[in-house]
Amino acid sequence: MRIALVTETWPPEINGVANTLRHWAGGLLERGHRIQLTRPRQGHHDRSRIEVGGLEECLVPGVPIPGYRGLRFGLPVARALRRNWARFRPTIVYIATEGPLGMAALRVARRLGIPAITGFHTRFDYYSRHYRLGWLEPAIRRVLLRFHNRSTGTLVPTRELADKLMEQGFHNARVVSRGVNTQLFNPQRRDGELRRAWGLPDEHTPVVLYVGRLAPEKNIALAVSTFRHMQQRTPELRFVLVGHGPHEAILRRENPDLIFAGPRVGEDLARHYASSDIFLFPSVSETFGNVVLEAMASGLAVVGFDYAAGREHIKSGINGLLAPLGEENTFEEIAANLAQAPTQLERLRLAARHTAETLDWSHITDQLEALLYEYALPDRSPSTEEDCHATA
Repeated sequence: MRIALVTETWPPEINGVANTLRHWAGGLLERGHRIQLTRPRQGHHDRSRIEVGGLEECLVPGVPIPGYRGLRFGLPVARALRRNWARFRPTIVYIATEGPLGMAALRVARRLGIPAITGFHTRFDYYSRHYRLGWLEPAIRRVLLRFHNRSTGTLVPTRELADKLMEQGFHNARVVSRGVNTQLFNPQRRDGELRRAWGLPDEHTPVVLYVGRLAPEKNIALAVSTFRHMQQRTPELRFVLVGHGPHEAILRRENPDLIFAGPRVGEDLARHYASSDIFLFPSVSETFGNVVLEAMASGLAVVGFDYAAGREHIKSGINGLLAPLGEENTFEEIAANLAQAPTQLERLRLAARHTAETLDWSHITDQLEALLYEYALPDRSPSTEEDCHATA
């Protein structure tokens, strides 16, 4: 297949969407498919790469997204898309984001008669609640509903989300789950030197970890209040936060004893996971939550809510702990109890790793490839090798 992938986020940007797309694209390229990637330019030195290992990059202008440092909306460059697709002749279009670029891509694909599927990766409707814009939630949902229902199908990460979207009027939601790199995220990366740098009194003192944006939509306030609740019973605990975001400055000011590690990637991120013990996942606005699988693969006991990745892969009390969705007092209590139960903690950590070992990305590529074939038109003639056009 020749797959036109349109997204407003891509590595090295750090977020769950970029991470998922990187794994999806890598798996499809390994199977011999070709991908034309259209995305916003990430900086002045960012350049298009033509046919590197089957991946062709076409960069378009973009504008910064308020509150999301380093991320950009792609401009609706419809003419550039038509020109590039006339040359590349995609079998199918996958649109990962619902911004101006994604909307333009859907319009162009429909006009050219190319099947276009969309991805529901982010709950933008729910995010409005955390920025005092809750009154906009119905309008945002209507925009998302119109966008996704004009596509051939919408890919979502869990059956729970597919059912919820169908109840809200979304059509043709199909499930493609998420995987985890168990070679990278591995308990063997535990680093005693890093733990000593965090000021632990001994090897047996648990480290509590949070990985993600330090932002209201991630319910970061609950992560901090939960740690304080845990700390009342286990004073020697340490809390490490990996990531950045709009609440970082105030969190640092109000919590000088917490360890702010900043953004981490690759083996460095894996080392931070594996050197910790308990993972707090307080968000209630996720479509999935890739960090849950990364934590489980690293051998951490996850404390989360019963939805998204937690509901999909955690059996509470067996390989992690789940609180009913939205019950914050229960979330805090089960985390505090876990910090005082070393035998239970060790059992959950071992079981979490065992579960993650069954979630390799290759199985996810099987699901994705099958759906792409199902939606795709018959194969067309090969494209010619020309430069990409990234002007509107």
